[in-house]
Amino acid sequence: MSASKVFLGYDQKALDDAYDQAVYAPNRDQVLARFASASALVRERLGEPLRLAYGPDDIEKLDVYKTAKPNTPVNVFIHGGAWLRGLARDYAFPAEMFVGAGAHYIAIDFNNVTETGGDLAPMADQVRRAIAWVCRNCASFGGDPARVYVSATSSGAHLGGVAAATDWEKDFGLPRDAIKGYTLCSGMYDLRGPRLSSRSQYVKFTDAIEDALSPQRHLERIVAPVVLVYGSLETPEFQRQSRDFAAALRWAGKPVELIHAEGYNHFEIAETFGNPYGPAGRAALAQMGP
Repeated sequence: MSASKVFLGYDQKALDDAYDQAVYAPNRDQVLARFASASALVRERLGEPLRLAYGPDDIEKLDVYKTAKPNTPVNVFIHGGAWLRGLARDYAFPAEMFVGAGAHYIAIDFNNVTETGGDLAPMADQVRRAIAWVCRNCASFGGDPARVYVSATSSGAHLGGVAAATDWEKDFGLPRDAIKGYTLCSGMYDLRGPRLSSRSQYVKFTDAIEDALSPQRHLERIVAPVVLVYGSLETPEFQRQSRDFAAALRWAGKPVELIHAEGYNHFEIAETFGNPYGPAGRAALAQMGP
C-alpha cells in the first residue's frame, strides 16, 4: 500500500526530505566549513569589521566591511541556516567581492528560531529593523542611503522575501522604495510546504504566521526588482519555491529575474555569493550596477 499524499503529490517522507538539505547535498558540512574558513581569511585580508548595534539585544548587531570610496552602494546580507543556525562572522566570505567592487558589505546577526520559542516573527522583525537601521545610518560610514540592496540565501532568503514584501513607508517611515533590489538565493517564499514538513517540529507555524510571512501572498507590497537564484541540484521543493515565486511576480507585473544554475546544490550556490563570476555573486553585482 502506497503512503498517503500530504502536499503536491509528496508523501510525508518525501516532503520531509524535500526540506532537508542534507538529503540532497551530501557535502553540506564541507561547504559550510569553507564558508567559515573563507570568512576568516577575508577578515585577515580586510581587517575586522565595524561591529554596530541596530537594536538593544546582544545579538542585534551587524558586521560592516567598508569600501574605500565614499557615497557608495550598500549590500545587506541575510544568512541562512534553516532558521536554526548561522552567524554573521561565518558569512564574511562575500565581503571581499563587494568591497572590491566599490560597495559596503553588511552581514547581520539575529536570533535563531530556538531562541524565539519557535516563532519566526521576531526573526523577521529583527531583519527588517536591521535593514531600516542601515538605510538611516549608512551615510555615517560612507554608504549611499539611496543605493541599499539586500542579498540572502536559504532561510535568510525567506526573510529577505519578507523584507521585500514590507511596506517600508508605513512600517518604518522610509521611502517606499528604500531598498533598490533583492538577490534571493534558494529561499522559501510560501510557508505551506515547510509547515507540512518536519520543519514544523521546531517552528511553531500558525495560520497567521504562514500567511503573514509568505511573501508570495503579498505581491502588491513588492516594489523593488527581485532576482531569484537556485541550483539544479537543490531539493525539488527549493527549486519549485523559486520558480513559483518568479511566476507569481511576473503575473503581478513585478520586475523579476529567475536564474537556474546548472550543477550547484543548495550550499554550493550560496558559496557563489563570494565569486563575481558565480551565479549569485554575478547577479548581486549586476543588480547594483556600475
